Amino acid sequence: MKHKKSSLYACLATFSLISLSGFVYAADVSVVGLFPGKAVLVIDNGAPKTYSVGARIAEGIKLSAVNSSSATIEVNGRRQTIAIGEHVHRSASSDSAKVTLQADGAGHFMTNGQINGGTVRMLVDTGATMVSMPASDAIRLGIDYKKGQPGMVNTANGAAPVYRVKLNTIKVGDIEMNQVDALVQESGLPIILLGMSFLNRTEMRREGEQMTLIKRY
Repeated sequence: MKHKKSSLYACLATFSLISLSGFVYAADVSVVGLFPGKAVLVIDNGAPKTYSVGARIAEGIKLSAVNSSSATIEVNGRRQTIAIGEHVHRSASSDSAKVTLQADGAGHFMTNGQINGGTVRMLVDTGATMVSMPASDAIRLGIDYKKGQPGMVNTANGAAPVYRVKLNTIKVGDIEMNQVDALVQESGLPIILLGMSFLNRTEMRREGEQMTLIKRY
C-alpha cells in the first residue's frame, strides 16, 4: 500500500509556554505528530488533539505554522519554532531562556532557528570561532555580505574568500541574540555553523545525547 504524501510525521518536541496578560499562564505542549497544515498536540498531559494552523490552543497561544519537522506556536504575538527532538522551557521563576538539543545518529547537534527573521538549519560547532554560513544562505536571507570585511580561510578544497558581517538577530528556540559576529563563506561550506560568537553568550551543559543552552546575556 502506498503512503500518501500527507502521512504523519513523528515528532518528539515538548515545551512550556508562558503568557503575561495580567496573570501568568503556563501550558505544557507536546508536539506528537505533524500533517500538512495541522499538528497533533498534547496540552498539559491531556489527550492528543489535532489543531489546524491558526487555531487557538490555549489562552494567548495559537498554532501559527507547521512543516515536516516542526511546529510554530505564537504566544501573545511572539513565535517559537520547535524542531524534532528539541525541548524549550521558560519557567515563571526564571527569566533565563534555554533550549535543549538532541544529538542525531552521528552525534551532531542540529537545530532549526532564525537568522535576521529567516528560517535556517544549523549545526552546533564549538570548534568554529564565529557563526559561519554559505554565501547562498546569506543571499537567501538578504544579507549584503560583500559589504563586510573581506578575508580568507583554509578549507579542505583550499583557500576560500570570506566576509565578516554582523547579524542583527539569531534565534534558537527561546534564545535570541542580537548583533552577532559571523563569517560568510563563498565556497566549501555546506551548512550554517552555529559557532562560538553565539555559543559564548550561553551556558552549555552536555548530558549524554542532550545539550542544553542557557542564555547568559
